[in-house]
Amino acid sequence: MSLTVSIVTDEKDLKAIYKLRYKVYCQEWGFDKHINHSKEIITDAHDEQAIHFAARDETRKIVGAIMLIQNSSEGYPIEKFCELNINADELPRDKLCEVSRMVIHRDYRRRAEDKYIYGNDEERRSIGSFNFPQRYSGHSTFSRRSEDKYKNKRNVKRLNESYSERRSRHELVLNLFKAIYRESKKRDITHWYSFMTKGVLILLSRFGFAFEEIGDPVDYHGIRTPYLGEIAKIEQELLNTTPELYDEYTRDL
Repeated sequence: MSLTVSIVTDEKDLKAIYKLRYKVYCQEWGFDKHINHSKEIITDAHDEQAIHFAARDETRKIVGAIMLIQNSSEGYPIEKFCELNINADELPRDKLCEVSRMVIHRDYRRRAEDKYIYGNDEERRSIGSFNFPQRYSGHSTFSRRSEDKYKNKRNVKRLNESYSERRSRHELVLNLFKAIYRESKKRDITHWYSFMTKGVLILLSRFGFAFEEIGDPVDYHGIRTPYLGEIAKIEQELLNTTPELYDEYTRDL
């Protein structure tokens, strides 16, 4: 699989990202309602303040995207939709971005075994036992599966995986985070906000990404939990956990 990630500013490329959002959020997972997006694209007020990244396959088709929301008068979504258990005023606002809107084409989720990134199945496994506030009780996605007869076999297989096998299996996600990391370093960004599913957090933590949970899960394009990442700590944990990935991310910076 040959994937490249780059910053996009061209309206045609941005529209392709917005269409991919619609396909994933509306058509595949139902996080947003079709009636709210008659043009079959999904945009929001933060797109204009964001740095957009697109992942392309060997045919140059956009198969994934992510964005960094910069400090502006619009604020950060995470502060609007969550009750944070930190003092946000103590964060360096001009060195803070929110990692947002990671979206991956279904073919590449299936191929890289990242289907659970958006999905109800991952939430059933990871947060099915949580006691959510009443405002989330309308979601029927949290009933825990009674048994997963393949779980142990799958875990044994993954324990025996080499770094290169794990890196390849999650190439798209890791390449997207590589792009936002390198751009953050260029812009002297020191902290990331992020809404993530438990599945994304587990995936990233396996490679050494250190994020701190800073609030309760909320319904934001599906059930998401707010996190804060300090880039210096992420770098140190990457170096300790997966030095190969650290070398790749920091090379020539």
